[in-house]
Amino acid sequence: MSRVGRKPIEIPTGVEVVKDGDRVTVKGPRGTLERSVHPDMKVEIGSGAVTVERPTNNPLHRSLHGVTRSVIANMVEGVTRGFEKRLTIVGTGYRAAVTDGRLVLNVGFSHQVEITPPEGVTIETPTPTSVVVKGSDKETVGQVAANIRKVKPPEPYHGKGIRYADERVRQKAGKTAK
Repeated sequence: MSRVGRKPIEIPTGVEVVKDGDRVTVKGPRGTLERSVHPDMKVEIGSGAVTVERPTNNPLHRSLHGVTRSVIANMVEGVTRGFEKRLTIVGTGYRAAVTDGRLVLNVGFSHQVEITPPEGVTIETPTPTSVVVKGSDKETVGQVAANIRKVKPPEPYHGKGIRYADERVRQKAGKTAK
């Protein structure tokens, strides 16, 4: 039995979870999230908790059990607290700014790179070398942060580029003299 899948998801006050067929909708103070779950997974909404059950022990159901529970738990956490990813920009002259809701990056190219966040995601730049991506959908926040990092990933010789705030870049040794 899945240890993750068996755990009930507590519903905080002010959050409403509704199941309509295969769709699970979670409403809270930070917005509304909707997701379809696999039709075989049984989602039960009780008083103050949501539980996910699987019909059989077949490998497909076993793999979907914990994932379905985690997705619903992330939806509940997203509409209550939200998610954020922090990125750091390393390099001389590299900087970021937010103008008109779009992120403008100067990272060593001959042009500026502009990134427009999708609806429900906000981007902030507390300092010119740090970027904070915030939103209520964990998957979207992570994807936007990954797209920003992909513009200029950190290179292994000098460490210049865009990296996650908690990411450690392994430095390679450069050329050695004869």
